[in-house]
Amino acid sequence: MKKIILSIAIFFLVNTQSFGHVEHYAKYNYLEYELFRNNNSIGYHKYDFKRDGDDLSIISEVSFKITKLGVDLYKYFAKSEENYEKGVFKSYSSKTKQNKKDRFVNIKLDSSNNHLNIEGSSYTGEADKEFIVGTWWNHEIVKAKAQISGISGRIIHQTVTFVGKETVKIGDKSYKTLRFNFKSSDETLPESKKLNTDIWYEEDTYLWVKAAFEKTGYWEYRLKKVN
Repeated sequence: MKKIILSIAIFFLVNTQSFGHVEHYAKYNYLEYELFRNNNSIGYHKYDFKRDGDDLSIISEVSFKITKLGVDLYKYFAKSEENYEKGVFKSYSSKTKQNKKDRFVNIKLDSSNNHLNIEGSSYTGEADKEFIVGTWWNHEIVKAKAQISGISGRIIHQTVTFVGKETVKIGDKSYKTLRFNFKSSDETLPESKKLNTDIWYEEDTYLWVKAAFEKTGYWEYRLKKVN
């Protein structure tokens, strides 16, 4: 059970929001992904894009649970809000419930000193403004040297590799995608804390289509709905 929790945490600690060229996503108002473990549906991740003039807020909600023989072994729920002004990141906040454990993070751009201020359950301090809060919906994450955990504020340095072009089929729809692999740069980390995730973006639109990783089972995010 402990291994399952650690495996879940390493994915979701880096999976919750970002900076960059948000104008690429101007036509999207809602994204929804279905979460699978060993090909069994266990939950969802939803993004609502709210616009008011030059302001953009992205409201995210994640919920899933792992059950065995009718018993809930693990429950996860997170809600966050990310704010931009004229395409520039301004702030991010989240609250997460992992079983009975509460986690949080608040991030703000300090424009005068040109850095990010982080207050989180795992890290409090400053960070380079080029670091990205680790959601996958924004393809600019492929350029970042590090992700900031959208759950606890932990900084995770990453190495990103372009794997190649692939056609991904979800349901009755096929997507022409670009596949990337994200790995932790720090090889001294224990295996349970290392990032090793594959992400697929649609080639022409940069839409996040799929994510996959394998630890104590095979996990996938699959695009379910786009508005």
